[in-house]
Amino acid sequence: MKYQNVIFDLDGVLVSTDEYHYQAWKRIADEEHIPFDRETNNKLRGISRMASLEIILQKAGRTYSQEEKEALAAKKNTYYRESLKNLQAEDTLPGVRETLASLRKQGVKIAVGSSSRNTMTILAQLGMTDAFDAIADGTEITHSKPDPEVFLLAAEKIGAAPSDCLVVEDAKAGIEAGHRGGMKTAGIGEAASVADYPLHGIGELLQIA
Repeated sequence: MKYQNVIFDLDGVLVSTDEYHYQAWKRIADEEHIPFDRETNNKLRGISRMASLEIILQKAGRTYSQEEKEALAAKKNTYYRESLKNLQAEDTLPGVRETLASLRKQGVKIAVGSSSRNTMTILAQLGMTDAFDAIADGTEITHSKPDPEVFLLAAEKIGAAPSDCLVVEDAKAGIEAGHRGGMKTAGIGEAASVADYPLHGIGELLQIA
């Protein structure tokens, strides 16, 4: 590996919780009689909960106060957290556990850098809390991606300079965050088109020389 420090996004890279997010937002939208479909849901990937809500409310028939927005966001998170109870170790994405084990064997430091405030809950459900050298998540930051704050915090926690880190992301906002933080990036899915290293699967990380 060319990079001795790798920082992974969580949702869409290590595990897929997209469907859980979609169902929670759909429930909120239905309750508020706001049109919401999977195309709109795709615009929410990689951005914060409040930013996601603002996108959904663009199709609302009325204006919401800040208090109402905060209540809706909290309710969405309640729905989402309820659904996370169904998450199991088998829900990690293909190749993830093998890739993490191989990186560790090579002496690579690995961290999670996620804007999600549910990161620790998700990792616990997957049995992966101890799989990383450091975890930086939404409970510790002020700014969500594309701000690089969470990746810079992860780098700090593993004692690495940003320029010595590789960020692995599935969202374009995450790739932008990595670049703004002075890091190289590897992209999966839609993020592949804007990353330094496009990947078809996470296992290809091991081929980056």
